[in-house]
Amino acid sequence: MKIKLSLSLLLTIFVTNLIAQTHTHSDNDHHHHHAKNEIGIVNAPVYLVKEKAMAYGVHLHYLRMVQDSKFGLGVGYERLFNEHKHNTFGIVGSYRPIDRLSFSFSPGITFEDEEPSELNLALHLEAVYEFVFHHFHIGPTIGFAYDPEDYHISFGLHIGYGF
Repeated sequence: MKIKLSLSLLLTIFVTNLIAQTHTHSDNDHHHHHAKNEIGIVNAPVYLVKEKAMAYGVHLHYLRMVQDSKFGLGVGYERLFNEHKHNTFGIVGSYRPIDRLSFSFSPGITFEDEEPSELNLALHLEAVYEFVFHHFHIGPTIGFAYDPEDYHISFGLHIGYGF
């Protein structure tokens, strides 16, 4: 019940802010310009669907924006602190359709500490809504990740530094 309430509240805040951005900004207004580079971290509880278990997860990434576009490229690493000690390394593609919202797509490889030579393909998707404070930004994130062993869903906090 708490998860449904939290997701409903987050969705309400997001939609309200999105509508406000759409109605209050014209093409001549000044928009926040994001830094060319970003280092970020996501802390999140993770639900492993097939295992029906919770774990703590952390996701680190570096992104570089592509010139003056809404696209970025970079690298990422995810670690799940569960009994399998899940690790994923990936290439990250990012798209920012509006000022505070970004979507990331990250194909990569995953392995567990117990069997580091057994590599599997993985996919990580993430959406972040940011609040900006000078060079730092913070906001809620929702993620979905897939690998052949399991898939997981996360709802957490993104903290980034732009430079």
